[in-house]
Amino acid sequence: MKLTALNVLQLQKENTWDTQEWIIPLSAALRGLNAEQADWQPPGGGNTIRETLTHLNYYNQRLLNRLKNTPSGSGLPTNEATFTSGEHPKDSAGWNALLEEAGRIATELGQALGGLTDSDLEAPYSPANAQVLFGEELARWMLHDAYHAGQIVLIRRQQGSWHTEA
Repeated sequence: MKLTALNVLQLQKENTWDTQEWIIPLSAALRGLNAEQADWQPPGGGNTIRETLTHLNYYNQRLLNRLKNTPSGSGLPTNEATFTSGEHPKDSAGWNALLEEAGRIATELGQALGGLTDSDLEAPYSPANAQVLFGEELARWMLHDAYHAGQIVLIRRQQGSWHTEA
């Protein structure tokens, strides 16, 4: 099989969500985490795991909408707002709903990526951002998810909730 840019993006998607090889995927970083741990504030400040997952869900849903040609609306005014924009209550039920939402989005993103062609990657990301190719934006997205998965692992290590068998 010839390795294409699309194959690489699909492999990276698997590795950033659920297949552990070189990095810890997001699903493993979140595994076994309860609402209290998700809301723990790191020493010295920073985002909680719940806020980080809210941020990821926001951007991943927008990317999924782009892949499905579904409008996302105007969006939030700042990147900072994406960490607190969630609709789920800050309790155990809300945390479980946030996790389920992340899993649904990840599954749908994988399916949407499977429907792309290499020529899709050469298209402009959007009419407003025609100088950026869709494939370039997808590559950045993979790095974004991997970065935040690493943050979650670090926060869990700080709070003592990280499981070493990941």
